[in-house]
Amino acid sequence: MEEMVVEALLFGDRQAQLLAARQLAQFSNKQRHKIAEKGVVPPLILMLSTNDCEVIEAALFALLSLAFRSERNKTLIAKSGGITVLLDVIQCENKLLVELGVAFLLTLSSCGSNKMEIASFGAIPILLELLNSQSYNNISFQANLDILSTLHNLSTCNQLIPSIVSYGGVATLIRLIKLTSELVMEKAVALLENLVSSSRIALEEAARTEGAIQCLVEAMEEGSRQCKEHAVTILLLICDSCRDRYRGMILREGAMAALLQLSVDGTRRARDKAKRLLFLLRDCSNCGQTSNQTKNIVLFEQIMRQIEQVGEPEGMSVAFLEEMISKLRT
Repeated sequence: MEEMVVEALLFGDRQAQLLAARQLAQFSNKQRHKIAEKGVVPPLILMLSTNDCEVIEAALFALLSLAFRSERNKTLIAKSGGITVLLDVIQCENKLLVELGVAFLLTLSSCGSNKMEIASFGAIPILLELLNSQSYNNISFQANLDILSTLHNLSTCNQLIPSIVSYGGVATLIRLIKLTSELVMEKAVALLENLVSSSRIALEEAARTEGAIQCLVEAMEEGSRQCKEHAVTILLLICDSCRDRYRGMILREGAMAALLQLSVDGTRRARDKAKRLLFLLRDCSNCGQTSNQTKNIVLFEQIMRQIEQVGEPEGMSVAFLEEMISKLRT
């Protein structure tokens, strides 16, 4: 059976290749390794270059199955010219093929040796464009997650972060944090944290992007536990980069109540980041506050003095914390 599939892919006509590609996905992982060694990757990549949507779909599924749990096959597909053809598929007008192509690119990007090559063929602007035009091409929720995960994989190469920033990645992520579902928000803010924690350029871009601080405060208030952790870390990095410039902006967005809450019941990392940011935000008496904001600053100072006395927010009475958080949110 394996030999028949290999022969059909190497020498068969359209129908034979189509059937063989579909059959390939049904083999075991061990069988797929043997089949890949017999030279079926180049003809499968050639199938992606046709204008036949049915053939392209079958080839994508076959290549995905070959790449599954095989770093060797992921590298082989890239070296055989799979990336350039795949990027063409991702830019076609067929929604199903785009989404399959994005899933396949995510799989290839998980291989360390492929990351620079993927970026070198122009994947970053293509992926960001897909995210920016999602309302027009109506790609699926899962495809958006796959794109963000692919960009996250690429961002683990520090050399690629400037490219993500220069093509508007920071602004795109901030827009996604503002407008999308909780899961997409979590992935977007996680990627943004990875960018700003690894690159001064990305940090400066995030800090000066209009609406960024506001949306990060909102994510810290309304997101999942992991989302809040990423958001407070980014805000801490922004404030720490230029305390005099950014602490007033963060305070004006009403961050104090969320930070106090997070310092008590966030993840361990979030609690640490929230406490550090709380202390950075102190003594902001000249930030152009309204009377209500001035009242909040006074409450904030009262809370911070008590934290200093007991050592940690956890050491304060629950009733006092709840009262102060309630007052800060009114």
